[in-house]
Amino acid sequence: MGSDFKKFLLRGNVVDLAVGVMIGAAFGTVVSSLVQDVLTPLIAAIVGQPDFSGLQLTINGSAIMYGSFLNAMIAFLVVATSVYIFVVKPMNALVALSRRQPPADPTTKKCGECLSEIPLDARRCAFCAMAVA
Repeated sequence: MGSDFKKFLLRGNVVDLAVGVMIGAAFGTVVSSLVQDVLTPLIAAIVGQPDFSGLQLTINGSAIMYGSFLNAMIAFLVVATSVYIFVVKPMNALVALSRRQPPADPTTKKCGECLSEIPLDARRCAFCAMAVA
C-alpha cells in the first residue's frame, strides 16, 4: 500500500494540481492587495469615499457592510478577467489549433486549355476534349 500511495502522489496530475492551487492562492492574495491598495483608492478618489470597506447600511441596528462586498466583487472581477485573458483565451486558441485538420489531398486538377476542374486520373478534358497529361 505504501508504494501505491507514493506512486499516486508522484503522478504528474497530483503534483500539477498542488502547484496550481499554490499559485492560485498566491495570485488571489496579489489580486486582493491590488484591489484594496490600488484600485479601491483610485475609485474612491473619483467618488470621494476614501475606503469602500467602511461603507455600511444600518437597518434596525444591524450593519450591512456592503463596502466589503464591493471590494470582494472588484477582486472577483479582476481575477475572472485575468483568468479569462491569460488562461481561457490561450487554451481555446491552442485547442482550435490542435483540432485544425491538414488540407485534404486534391482530387482534381485544372485543364491547361480551358482551366476547368477535371479528375486527376482523366486523360482528356470533359469540357474542351483537350488531351491532358
